[in-house]
Amino acid sequence: MLWEEGASATLLRPMKVKIRNSARKRSKMVGFRTRSKTVGGRRIIKRRIKKQGAFRV
Repeated sequence: MLWEEGASATLLRPMKVKIRNSARKRSKMVGFRTRSKTVGGRRIIKRRIKKQGAFRV
């Protein structure tokens, strides 16, 4: 077995797959700065301010 021959543990386990942090992804998609860059996003900001009194509560 590889372990007994002194091989490092990295040979026995597969590479780690990089997965994006979902909280960071959500803030990128629905944040104020992202919304304010497009016409549709600015409409969303105005609609939420009108309904809730603030964009993020």
